[in-house]
Amino acid sequence: MAPKWLLPFVGVALAGGAVVFGVTVWPGGGTGETNASQPTGVGAGSSDCPSPSVSPSPSRSYPMSQKPKTIPAVREHTPARGPGWRPSDGARLVIGDKKLADEGKLTARELGLTYAGEAEPCDGDVQLTLTGKNQPNSEAYTLTVRNGRVRISAATDTGVFYGTRTLKQEVRDGGTASEGVVRDEPAKPQRGFMLDIARKHFTAGWIEDRIRELGDLKYNQLGLHFSDDQGFRIESDTHPQVVSKQHLTKAQVRRIVDLAASRHIKVVPEIDSPGHLGAVIAAYPDLQLRNASGVAASGAVDISKPKAAKIVDDLLNEYADLFPGPYWHLGADEYRALMVSDPEASYPQLAAAARARYGAGATVADLATGWMDDRAATIRKHDRTMRAWNDGFFRDTKVQPSRDIQVAYWTGKEIGARQPDEYLSAGRRVVNYNDEFLYYVLGEPNDFVYPTGERIYEQWTPLVLRGTTPVAKQYDDQILGGSFAVWCDLSNSQTEAQVAQGVRMPLRALSQKLWDPGKPDLSWAEFQKLAERVG
Repeated sequence: MAPKWLLPFVGVALAGGAVVFGVTVWPGGGTGETNASQPTGVGAGSSDCPSPSVSPSPSRSYPMSQKPKTIPAVREHTPARGPGWRPSDGARLVIGDKKLADEGKLTARELGLTYAGEAEPCDGDVQLTLTGKNQPNSEAYTLTVRNGRVRISAATDTGVFYGTRTLKQEVRDGGTASEGVVRDEPAKPQRGFMLDIARKHFTAGWIEDRIRELGDLKYNQLGLHFSDDQGFRIESDTHPQVVSKQHLTKAQVRRIVDLAASRHIKVVPEIDSPGHLGAVIAAYPDLQLRNASGVAASGAVDISKPKAAKIVDDLLNEYADLFPGPYWHLGADEYRALMVSDPEASYPQLAAAARARYGAGATVADLATGWMDDRAATIRKHDRTMRAWNDGFFRDTKVQPSRDIQVAYWTGKEIGARQPDEYLSAGRRVVNYNDEFLYYVLGEPNDFVYPTGERIYEQWTPLVLRGTTPVAKQYDDQILGGSFAVWCDLSNSQTEAQVAQGVRMPLRALSQKLWDPGKPDLSWAEFQKLAERVG
């Protein structure tokens, strides 16, 4: 709740996220105007600045400021005495580097400020600036509220952007950004939301709305699983016959990628193979895997056939140009040939191909591992970091998966799936997709239940990779982060609007635990109320 002296302040939200603010009543009954003879910092009273406005000089009569309440919560706040900052008539947003123009224009629009570009700050202004430190991967930022101004500084534009998200939420919460200094950065470098657009077509507009939501919550990845048995959902030039009637055009995808980039979110595409290729098989039925009795294996291509590799590589190369981000998901899970008791007897053509390529004693698991490595080699040429589902990594194979493929750990239930420690002790880097907490499966088939934000908030941390038991803390650095995943197994079970509502609080809870895995300061009830206020 805002302090009592803020209650006369009125804020009205407008379309597009901007906020127009009304009369400010400061302690003592004043309107917040300062005497022109008392400039408050660099640039005050200069010919380039408007008339001094709205910020009284800090005084010991002010109470010590409180830590901002945001989602995710800031990790460090040094309090100070002073009135804080709020948007006011004539206040501007200025930048110290042209690289911050996009962040500046967005934030100015959201807060109802005048965007002034590269300029010296004046009273009441927000300034965005780069520190010049050579830390290209840093997401840390410092937000300083002092003398009626806000300064957000960071080594990267990403850090500056996250500082603007904190400021936006502070203003949404109570109209005022707290006096003092916020120093903040995430605990985990990968913070994601994955969407299955293969089984269910999601409109471009809905996806764009999620990107805006993710950006405000400081997520930095959006996964798009766009090929599966039920559909192939992005326009293709190399193999147009595989594309479903309902799909995204490449122009729509480019807009999605560009919007994501403006929110410092990388799009992670996934063409799952050699399983989950039913939509491709529908166009190329000769590629379908069949067992020794001629029975088709649903969604699986026959990886003993060179044509299967060529078509998948065609698609990988085509979409690498469409998705310029640094990450790529190879899939590699649930290959039907490895979900039977005796793969070599059931699929003799695969066993023969394995021995022909890798020598006597090679198995179908070796052939599948080689397939994943070959697809990784295709994507590696595009300078991508790859990941694959954990049940695509097999025990005791002659062929070992490439060391640079990260493990997307989702389950311990599948055939071939192993305890997380096996991957971690081997030095693998892991991204947490724990299906116990982070899988939102439409229709709740196969004993899945919709995850709750409360359970994530109170019980999950990045160390909890499988079930509810955390792995040893010694592996913390190898766990790169986590991702919430929406799977559309029963695609008509929910509408787009229902999905958006269903994932709303889980996404907020997960953003908190990836930013800071420790016990949150707020109770779940308090966190829910905060989410209602800040979005």
